[in-house]
Amino acid sequence: MAKSNHRALIEALHGIVKSAEHRPVSIKQGLLKLNHFGFSFISFLLVLPFMQPFPVGPISVLGGVTFAAFGWQILKGYAVPRLPQKIDDITLSVDNWRRITNAAIKLIQWTGKFTKPRLLILIQGPLGVRIEALCLIFAGILMAVPFGILPLNNFFPGLAILFCALGQLHKDGLFVLIAFFWLLFTIFYFSLFFISLYLLGLEGFQNFSHWLHQLFS
Repeated sequence: MAKSNHRALIEALHGIVKSAEHRPVSIKQGLLKLNHFGFSFISFLLVLPFMQPFPVGPISVLGGVTFAAFGWQILKGYAVPRLPQKIDDITLSVDNWRRITNAAIKLIQWTGKFTKPRLLILIQGPLGVRIEALCLIFAGILMAVPFGILPLNNFFPGLAILFCALGQLHKDGLFVLIAFFWLLFTIFYFSLFFISLYLLGLEGFQNFSHWLHQLFS
């Protein structure tokens, strides 16, 4: 089943290149050809630049909002991702599509070595749809939180998106569970940061108050 799922996605990617050989294919047309793979595939590709230890500034806010929007679109029943019109209308040449699809196929085949169909209740049906949507929404919101000084603030929610996308692409519910683990870990990591800031701030305020009391006593 996993192999057939891989073949279906790979055939869809090859189909985009074949179409581009005859006429230019826009981003929107390419996503339409991917059909139900669209959300998982584009999330998988878009999250890769965020998989780095250092904050990426305002781009993380834009990326987080984009992933959250994908989740909302899944909940609303959209068949393919709705991107801004200017992005949808971008037309790529056959060479560009070939480079993109070749890189994607290699990544899909490599990650396929670690996956297999299991825990399908977390992938298929209405429950699977809601799980994918909520994972993207919450991970996107966490990624969009503007932590300019916190290391790995994009990396951890990015892991949740990455494993969610891989779980959907390979029909592996275990990867969805791993995605939710990274969501919970991100919440813990951010909470620890806030608590540390609060305690340090409270201690600093108490020391400052003590210093003022000694100065004027």
